[in-house]
Amino acid sequence: MERLDHLEHLDKDLVDELAQVARETVRDELREQSRKQRRTAMLYAASGTLALYAGAAVALAVGLALAIALPAWAAALITAAILGVLAQVLRGAAHPKHPHGTTPGPTGALPTPYPPMPTTPPGRPDLDPGGPHHRA
Repeated sequence: MERLDHLEHLDKDLVDELAQVARETVRDELREQSRKQRRTAMLYAASGTLALYAGAAVALAVGLALAIALPAWAAALITAAILGVLAQVLRGAAHPKHPHGTTPGPTGALPTPYPPMPTTPPGRPDLDPGGPHHRA
């Protein structure tokens, strides 16, 4: 019987060691994946920052071009209005009126993501004389 007790101890040690190796392997794999994702996120952030500065330079150029023929305040106001209109157009493109995969039905109404509201309230079971819990 002592020999079997010794084998149980070996089995427990083996399981613990395998669990430790598995944890380290998973940890290393996750660390590598997160390093790649972090690099990708940094590149996207840098790209967005440069695009922001490029847009600011274009807005400045438009304002300066308008300032040749108009007073500076009018050129700035027109540039701001142009940027506001462009922002609304881009916002509209980001949020279409009809979400992907849904088209208006025969009546022109879009399908709702929830069931329609009933026109009459549901009956109360405790007031229904023919219900299953009717007390005689």
